[in-house]
Order: sequence, then structure tokens, then C-alpha cells
Amino acid sequence: MLARFSLYGFLKNQRYFEPFLFLAMIEKGMTFSQIGILIGLRELMINLLGVPMGAVADVLGRRRSLIFSFGAYVVSFVVLGLASSFWVLAAGMILFAVGESFRSGTHKAMIFDWLAHEGRNADKTRVYGYTRSWSKRGSAVSVIIASALVLLTDRYTDVFVLCVIPYALGIVNLLGYPAWLEGAGTKGAPMRDILSTLWRGILDVLGNRPLRRLLTESMTFEGIFKVVKGYLQPLLESLALALPLLVWLGDRRRTAVLVGAVYVVLHLLGSQASRSADDVARRAGSQDRAAGWLWTGYLAVFVTMAIALALGFPVIAAAGFVFLAVLQDTWRPMMITRIDDHAAPERQVTILSIESQAQSMFAAIAAPLIGIAVDALSGDLRFLPVAGLGIAASLAILWLRRKSITGDFGRA
Repeated sequence: MLARFSLYGFLKNQRYFEPFLFLAMIEKGMTFSQIGILIGLRELMINLLGVPMGAVADVLGRRRSLIFSFGAYVVSFVVLGLASSFWVLAAGMILFAVGESFRSGTHKAMIFDWLAHEGRNADKTRVYGYTRSWSKRGSAVSVIIASALVLLTDRYTDVFVLCVIPYALGIVNLLGYPAWLEGAGTKGAPMRDILSTLWRGILDVLGNRPLRRLLTESMTFEGIFKVVKGYLQPLLESLALALPLLVWLGDRRRTAVLVGAVYVVLHLLGSQASRSADDVARRAGSQDRAAGWLWTGYLAVFVTMAIALALGFPVIAAAGFVFLAVLQDTWRPMMITRIDDHAAPERQVTILSIESQAQSMFAAIAAPLIGIAVDALSGDLRFLPVAGLGIAASLAILWLRRKSITGDFGRA
């Protein structure tokens, strides 16, 4: 099953649009404010749909939910690839959110169920880090394929439709999962069971102080990364156009080469970071202490990026995005394990979905605001609000973590 779990992540991350999402939207005539609104809409819909869909997955079956999720993705890729109107693109984002909502937390719960079945609960961080490392390798391969496509076509938007192929293969892979991984639910379960599972999951979060603290940290750490990661693309584009290299390729192809090279390095480093997450936690002495190290690193990177942008060193700021990705890929396996340790087994997907929706809520609010702020500035200084968001949020969480030592943070 480890091979199938890893293949799932590899195929799921064949999102050829990711390294070029902002550039593709700009090619379609969108401003940063409109891009921020589209991303905010996507995250808002994920937030509204995700928790109920997590409960549906727990009750009706996880494998079936994942297959439906991949089908929704396929339709969204076609819409996003062919559309040029803001409102049609918004519809594509909503379809993407439907796919995310059915998928969020579901596959992680299947992995943890399999580990429990195999008597390997102690291996959660190591195994999840291993499967996530294959997801990151998939991302690295997807960047190479996407960059090659841009070089061939001199267009960014074609990368959406190409995603249909690996996602269709992903459905075939899911059909090979054993039936018992569907979960405890039964086909045709009444709506009251779904609502009951959802309500109990919410009560679990509200009544569990450590879980509330973890969700607050995850919402902020992952939410920041969701909002800021796309701004690496226009920053790399400005660097590509400023460098006297490969001029004969033209602007888009030069950008594709630089974006492709940086994103391949980013994902390969992320793959190694995911596999090393368990080692980092062991060296820190606990996963909570390791999380504190990562928050400190997050703050340091954002401060460095702000200084670099203010002084006119965009190369350093671009490198900062790479370091942020490495920190995020170290963070994620540890956070998933910490949350799962506090979640009731029969409501794993629901709790993990609540965690994912908390991130989406943060991003839904922050993305449009950051887009408007970026549009209001010019040159490389326009990316300062991105660093400012990271600094403010990191300082807030470090302060709250400090309060938790005295027992104040998360008290009912």
C-alpha cells in the first residue's frame, strides 16, 4: 500500500499550473487584486464545503469521496484552461474548491488507518513524511513538464488542461485501494449520521484545548504559505526580464526557464525536508519544540525578505520563498501527526478537514487584501506586503506560544 499511497501523492501533485498560476492569470488579463479575489473565493468555498464534506467522507466512504474529488478537479482544469472571463474563472475556482473539499484530510486518514491496521502507529510521522516526499517529487516532475510546455507553446494557460491526464490516472489508482479503507461508514448512511459526525468533530475541537492551539498554529502557518507562495512567480518573472540571459528565447520562455529551475530545486528540497521531519522532531526533543524552531525560522526568513526588497536585492527575496517552502514541508508531517494524536479515530477526516478549513479561512481573508496592497505599490517594493504579513503573523504566534507556557493560551 505504501507504493499506492506514494503514487496517489505523485499524481495528485501533477498540477502543471502551480508554478505559473499567477502568470497564467495575468496572461488572461487579471490584476493582482483580481487574482487575490479569485484565490480568496477558492479558499472561502473550500472553507464552506470542507468540513461537511469531511464528515461525508467519514460516513459514506473515503475512497468514493476521493474519486469524486478527482472528477471535480478534472472539470475545473478544463474550465480554467479555456476561460478568460473573471466570472467563468471564478466558476472554475469553485469547482476546484469542490475537489479540494472532498479530498482534504481524507487520504491522510486512510494512511493512518492502514498504519493502525498494520500495528505501526509509532511510524506516523516517518511514513507520512515518506509519502509526502513522493508528492514533492511529483511536484518537481510537474514543473519540468509545465516548463517544457510553456517553452513549446509560448503560452501559460495550456498547462491547466494538461492536468486532466494524471488526474484520470489517479482515479485508476484509487480504484485499486482495498474496500476496507473506505472507513467505518456504510453506503446510503442517513444524513443525520453525517450531521452527527460533523457536530461531534466540532465539539472535539471546541472542547480540546491542545487541539485548539494546534489548529490556531496550523491555520496561521499554512494560511500564510497559501497566500504568499504564488508571488514568487511574478518576482521571478521580473528577475528573468532583468537578466541579460537567453534573450533570444523571448520573455515568456526566459521566464519559464527560470521559474522551472527554481521550482524544481524548491520541490526537491521540499521532498528531502518532508522525509527529514521525524529526524528534526527527534533532535528537538519533541514535535512541539520543533514547531517552535520552525516558527522562529519562518520569522527570520520573512524579515530577511523584507530587508532584501527594501534594499533592492530581489534575488535574496526569491531565495527566501524557497526557504519558506522547505520550512513548510518540514512542518506539515509533524503537524498532521500532532493533530491526529488528539483526534478520535472515527472522526479523523472531520478533524483534519476542520484543520484544513481553518487554513482556508485565513487565506480567504488575507489573499484579496494582499493582492490589493501589491497592486498599490510598484517595482519590487510591491512585494513588501507579502513579507509584512509573514512577519506580523509569525510574531503573533510566537507570542501566543510563549503565553501557552504559562497556561493562558487556549484556556476555555
